[in-house]
Amino acid sequence: MSEAREIVVVGAGPAGLAVAACLRRAGLDFVILERNLEVASSWRRHYERLHLHTVKRYSALPHLPYPKDYPRYVPRKLLIEYFDRYAKHFDLHPRFGENVHFVRPTENGWIVESSSCSIFASHVVIASGLNAEPVSPVVPGADKFQGNVIHSADYFNAEPFVGQSVLVVGMGNTGAEIALDLSNRGARPTISLRSGVHIAPRDLFGMPIQVVATVASKVLPMRANDVLFPFILDLALGKPARFGLRRPQRGMLQEIAESSKIPVLDVGTVAKIAQGAIKIVPALSAITEHGAVFEGGIEVRFDAIIFATGYRPNYHEFVRDDARPPNSGTPNEKRESSLYFIGFRSPVSGLLREISREAVEIASQIVRRRKELSQSG
Repeated sequence: MSEAREIVVVGAGPAGLAVAACLRRAGLDFVILERNLEVASSWRRHYERLHLHTVKRYSALPHLPYPKDYPRYVPRKLLIEYFDRYAKHFDLHPRFGENVHFVRPTENGWIVESSSCSIFASHVVIASGLNAEPVSPVVPGADKFQGNVIHSADYFNAEPFVGQSVLVVGMGNTGAEIALDLSNRGARPTISLRSGVHIAPRDLFGMPIQVVATVASKVLPMRANDVLFPFILDLALGKPARFGLRRPQRGMLQEIAESSKIPVLDVGTVAKIAQGAIKIVPALSAITEHGAVFEGGIEVRFDAIIFATGYRPNYHEFVRDDARPPNSGTPNEKRESSLYFIGFRSPVSGLLREISREAVEIASQIVRRRKELSQSG
């Protein structure tokens, strides 16, 4: 089926919903293509204990705040309810089961080819998600392990692991929270840490760290904050380096700015490590039949292994190399373009807040370009 639409939005996660809501308010014609069968599908697959690490005040999508009775840090279940309510509120009806195969430029716009349709569009918004595909490293011996091996994308709760010794590979926010969940529910977790990690409490002396870091980044230069923060965070967390949690050489805000690498926002994992309930080991070197070998030759037995090794976007599968996202949700900088990317930056202020800002800006740019073209015509 071939058709023409003014705008195609690829993805019906938070980014796709946010920009579609802004387009709806602007009275523009658009269609949303979503490869899964529901909105915000990746959030529905996240582990059970997940909460936002950013406060609800700064984490709502455009033009619809969270209900007043939601807690400061919104849990997964309520977040999914909010996304469903958001789609209904703005009358958003994605075409589900539409896997986009390619987005190809034409002289006057774009051809978007998906599972069942080919759409010519004047504008295309890529909102397919920062965490679209799980990433697992290739580890020697992994095929010989006799226990259960999963990616964190397939972890829901600790029930299948009660009483087991579990290796969690990686200590981002997901790895830290899964280890905490395992420990709280009767498993014996160990975290393999390949390199240094920045850790900050989710609340610093009663103030959300998101707010503290956002304000600090406006008041002081990044380098000054990166010198100051370690002293403050050591005071709050009890010097995590004593437990094997060393910091990277780059400062916390520098890592966010240059690599979009968010620090671990601690909600109890550090205390468990201090108690010895969660163990820390070096980088994983190999997997054996009944366990793992780490840098330095340390060998430990495990019943299960969970790779909390992150995700990557998937737009590279269907967007040409010369149409990749710049550092924000603005048009491609290489040429005058009507291809936009949203949701691929995670700054200190939080991913959802950045999505909201980008969605408003993208809709404004499309309206402005539309007006310019009509005046020139």
